[in-house]
Amino acid sequence: MAKEARGSADVADSLRIAIAAGGTAGHVNPALALAEELTDRGHDVQFFGQPTRLEATLVPEAGYPFFPIKVTGFDRSRPWTALTALAHMHTAEHSVEGFFSREGTPDVAVGFGAYVEMALLRWCSAHGVPYVLHEQNSVPGLANKLCAKRAHTLCLSFPAAKRAFEDHVGPHTKVILTGNPVRQSVVSATRAAGRARLGVPQDAQVLLVFGGSLGAQHLNQGVTALKQKLLARDGLYVIHSTGARDFEATRDALGLSDAEAMRWRLMAYIQDMGDALAACDLVLSRAGASSIAEIAALAVPSVLVPYPYATENHQYTNAHFLADAGAAVICDDSAIGSAEFENDVLGLLDDSTRRASMRTAARTLGGANAAATLADAVESVGRR
Repeated sequence: MAKEARGSADVADSLRIAIAAGGTAGHVNPALALAEELTDRGHDVQFFGQPTRLEATLVPEAGYPFFPIKVTGFDRSRPWTALTALAHMHTAEHSVEGFFSREGTPDVAVGFGAYVEMALLRWCSAHGVPYVLHEQNSVPGLANKLCAKRAHTLCLSFPAAKRAFEDHVGPHTKVILTGNPVRQSVVSATRAAGRARLGVPQDAQVLLVFGGSLGAQHLNQGVTALKQKLLARDGLYVIHSTGARDFEATRDALGLSDAEAMRWRLMAYIQDMGDALAACDLVLSRAGASSIAEIAALAVPSVLVPYPYATENHQYTNAHFLADAGAAVICDDSAIGSAEFENDVLGLLDDSTRRASMRTAARTLGGANAAATLADAVESVGRR
């Protein structure tokens, strides 16, 4: 039922754990980080997800069994779409029922917030299987709100999310702060190895710029405008991920010579974020939940520019998790191109003492331990 366990847990102690996650890397990667921790402890893990979404690629690539189920959300501005969503949910629950009748009932299930979790968790609720929810963002999604009432345990990445769940959790639901799990390939990355793989000198200074998996056009424009001042700093290298949609426009706007391109590494997407984060001295990025988790796990000083149109401004809340601890500086998107933006970035590059203090502050947040903390909660429920 699962990827071969790499740990040494006694077979009698092994749990059968069903995980539902999907839609975006922000849902799938934390689930995979949990799966890595659970299999290291000797447990069997089975994933459920949609066959046409990202999980159908990432989960099998990671070596975990994947059972496809089809569900759809509904558009609240078009109420009739709820009928189709309910029909798909009913069919998906029957598929889950068929799977467990063949393979055996799990000890515990875990949902990571996408609609696909509802088919699994509704079945679990009806058949006496306890489940754990994990919420990656500071503002919860609809699926987790709907499933929270019957959850045994609700695990949060950000303290701010607790208030948003107050009217949704059940009277006996345990609510705990675990953080957002980060995959072992990121947590275990080192500065020396990251720089060697990126071809960056060990004694160089490195600025890492990224806007999430889709990029950030305004952020790309802002850092492009700083090109001359950044490259004027001897020994500074820029690792710049633009996102696929904005790569060509950013490349043309930068107009890098061959010599400049040796120090300004422009790419559409960073394949190994662990190497890039471990190698850098400062991050300039948006404030998505996964980005915050990875930055915290590797304790990298950061300038965060929250996306201003995110649902309920949740990227600002995400960013404050680091900033309030002294581990990051928040710069409004509206300040891009201003003296404030320039001072935030260049000032931190020039202030090694402050960056060291920010690293120390980030380490107090325990980001590298989130997968283990969440796995503890899942084990506790599975062995209740």
